Amino acid sequence: MSESFSTEASPSVSHAIQTRRSVRAFLPDPVAESDVREILEIASRSASGGNLQPWKVSVLAGAARDALVGAVAERMLATPFGEGPEYDIYPHDLTEPYHGRRGQVAKDMYALVGIERDDAAGRVRQMGRNFSFFDAPVGMFISIDRNMGPPQFSDLGIFLQSIMLLARERGLHTCPQEAWSLWGKSIREFTDIPEDELIFCGVSLGYAVPDAAINDLYTGRAPVDEFATFKGF
Repeated sequence: MSESFSTEASPSVSHAIQTRRSVRAFLPDPVAESDVREILEIASRSASGGNLQPWKVSVLAGAARDALVGAVAERMLATPFGEGPEYDIYPHDLTEPYHGRRGQVAKDMYALVGIERDDAAGRVRQMGRNFSFFDAPVGMFISIDRNMGPPQFSDLGIFLQSIMLLARERGLHTCPQEAWSLWGKSIREFTDIPEDELIFCGVSLGYAVPDAAINDLYTGRAPVDEFATFKGF
């Protein structure tokens, strides 16, 4: 599969997986509520241990989306790094090869938009773009009851992957955003998410800007033999 960025509707699961990216520049073109509902309805068929279906989703568009984005933009002036995380996004003692992979994707992304390594202000501005949903017209929040454990978070990941692939099937793109978990208090002001639910991530959904430099980010993947072993074949 070519590394070139695709905005075409995906004709197969393989194509959807290979063309899925975390898009960080979206067109303002609206997405129909019926499309979002269909994506979520089909995604609800995702595998779930014991059929618990632990995922909860809050969808914002139009004035509802804009109200949250505007409030967070104002609050960022005083607290640019949010209101405190809902959870630890990464382990504090991140080891190799994970530390190197995380560092490389950040380096590659900032290079695409011309932000130098020592440009702290530029990095903060780019981080802040998360909280406008990268201009996507639809923002979603995925939450889960706080009493759920690691197996249910696995279900959440499967559900999230289904959303992203179903979006590609329709020519849409997404960006899953754990960064939104830094703004739990504000999110709860503008949604129906209660305190007893942990906000896992936001999801930007829309049509990608096809020629945006940042959308050219193509992240590397380890070869199969680095993460898998085979016996008995």
